[in-house]
Amino acid sequence: MENFWFYIKLGLQHVLDLGAYDHILFLAALAVPFTFKSWKKVVLLASVFTIFHCLSLVLSVYNFFTIKVHLIEFLIPVTIVVTAIFNLWYSKIDTKKGNITIHAIATTIFGLIHGFGFSNYFKMLMSGEEEKLSPLVGFAAGIEISQLVIVLCVLILGYLITKFLKIKQSIFVVVVSVLIVLITIPLLISTFPF
Repeated sequence: MENFWFYIKLGLQHVLDLGAYDHILFLAALAVPFTFKSWKKVVLLASVFTIFHCLSLVLSVYNFFTIKVHLIEFLIPVTIVVTAIFNLWYSKIDTKKGNITIHAIATTIFGLIHGFGFSNYFKMLMSGEEEKLSPLVGFAAGIEISQLVIVLCVLILGYLITKFLKIKQSIFVVVVSVLIVLITIPLLISTFPF
């Protein structure tokens, strides 16, 4: 059980590590178009992200599939930029009525990419473990908890800004999405594989 808690903490640290802020940026980009009225949609998307993030870890830990590290490190900021740019279009849609199918498909693919980004380190940690399922479940639980914290923070920030500063939700989405793109550009440049 002690090992299980270790992996929960590892999942929490993986997402909440300010030094590796790419995960936070992605979640912020994912959550920013939503409001508290549509919180179920963003929680569903965060859960889809967790599931496929962990699936890529399973594929890697059990040696079913691996991807070159330098390619994944470049694709991670690409997923952030694509999500933020998608928000610019999505900001014109009423999120209470908007269909999240495209979001869910993209989140599935992006979850796999982000999981492979952490898979080498996680695989190294797991090399001494005889039983791999419990650590994977603990890690997934830590990821899910921390992602829900980030999503909640983004929803609260959006609520406070739109409610008290009287800024329209669509303007908030555009401004935050553009900021996310600008913050991510250095990551794109530094990880460019060619």
